[in-house]
Amino acid sequence: MTTLAQNQTAPPTHLERVPPHSIDAEMALLGSMMIDKEAIANVVPLLGRDESHWFYRPDHEQLFNVLVDLYDDNKAIDLEIMRDELTRRDLLKQLGDVDYLVTLAESVPSAANAEHYARIVRDKGLLRDLIRCVDEIRRDAYADKEKTEDLLDMAEQRFFGVTECRISRQAIQLREIIETVYAQIESRDGGSHSGLRSGFTELDDLTSGFQPGDFIIMAGRPSMGKTALGLTIAEHMAVDDSRPVVFFSMEMSNHQVAQRIMCSRGRIDSHKFRRRMLSDHDIHQLAHVCDQISHAPMFVDDTPGMSVLELRAKVRRLVRQHDIKCVFVDYIQLMHAPGHDSRQQEIATISRGLKAIGRELNIPVIAMAQLNRQAEGREGHRPRMSDLRESGALEQDADVILLIHREEYYKPQNIETQGLAEIIIAKQRNGPTDIVNLQFNKRLTRFDNVSFAPEPANIPASQDAPF
Repeated sequence: MTTLAQNQTAPPTHLERVPPHSIDAEMALLGSMMIDKEAIANVVPLLGRDESHWFYRPDHEQLFNVLVDLYDDNKAIDLEIMRDELTRRDLLKQLGDVDYLVTLAESVPSAANAEHYARIVRDKGLLRDLIRCVDEIRRDAYADKEKTEDLLDMAEQRFFGVTECRISRQAIQLREIIETVYAQIESRDGGSHSGLRSGFTELDDLTSGFQPGDFIIMAGRPSMGKTALGLTIAEHMAVDDSRPVVFFSMEMSNHQVAQRIMCSRGRIDSHKFRRRMLSDHDIHQLAHVCDQISHAPMFVDDTPGMSVLELRAKVRRLVRQHDIKCVFVDYIQLMHAPGHDSRQQEIATISRGLKAIGRELNIPVIAMAQLNRQAEGREGHRPRMSDLRESGALEQDADVILLIHREEYYKPQNIETQGLAEIIIAKQRNGPTDIVNLQFNKRLTRFDNVSFAPEPANIPASQDAPF
């Protein structure tokens, strides 16, 4: 005897569900392309040959590729030509002979809505890609064969790949491009920098700013001012140019980074700040500076010993949430990439990973790096690219390499070298190499243009008061 429970149909499981699709939209799209050859030109920017897998029915995908091929060969398109081409490719029987071609052609009154149908097919295909992405992540998670951090990175990469497909590629009228370029020129206030400005006039003139996708290394010996230079540039981008940036500090805490920026921008003696012996003028300056930088789109992450996988995941998230335009890493030798036999291999992996982040997200990645001791025994003490510690991969991967040199570090009694700093552009893939002269203020741990006006005289110590 059959029971009621046996007669009831069980709800479909996740695997039994029919993926999102629209056969009607696919038929209408193919019909539009068949009755009007010019409709193909409007469809391809939304749904190109590389995206033909977004058709739910395989025979529709094959027919779409045939239509695009005929259009590319500048051939006429009608039922007779279609039948001959499909017969030549042994596809006609799969489609149900000429009768199905007639059905497709009659499925739409005109090709006016071809782009609308293409968007429907694309959106349904994206939903299926998303489901496939989730299924792959579930499968890998249940298999438990990968390291957790590797699995998380692959998951984020898969999701990022799906979301990037939402952007439609299409040609833009020259008039619109000119308007955009001219607006960029106006926004630069007469400048000629196509990338993000560092705030150092001579450096920006030589590099045209830091370009999207570039991997920039700023290197120097300890106490040369690597962090100071990075923070000065990050501060300029975020505060003066309102560009969202993130500063990964693996050597200092986020509180120390904030203190450095406050003293640097407020031009307040950092030693006095640490001793909490600030004048009324200093306190007034700090209040003004805090109001400025508190509204700046700058983010600080002080996670120590970060891996490339962890950093990439954080940057992706920040780009999605806050449209980050530049990444600073302080510094490369404090990162790690487990699973390597030597430190050279590890640094090479980190270098490739940082470069890949910039290329993937189309933003400049600026990383500080340590130099070895060879420069200290060299006459003149000027660093070279070969002084980069632990790996030649840094020299190879970087698009721009800036080496910091301050002769006063080696000759503190020499008045002529006091406050002078050289930024040696040792490598620039798309520009000249040269030396940029800057001022370095040890008291403020800040770099300035050489032409920077001298700061006001210090307030006498007798006016100092606890802060």
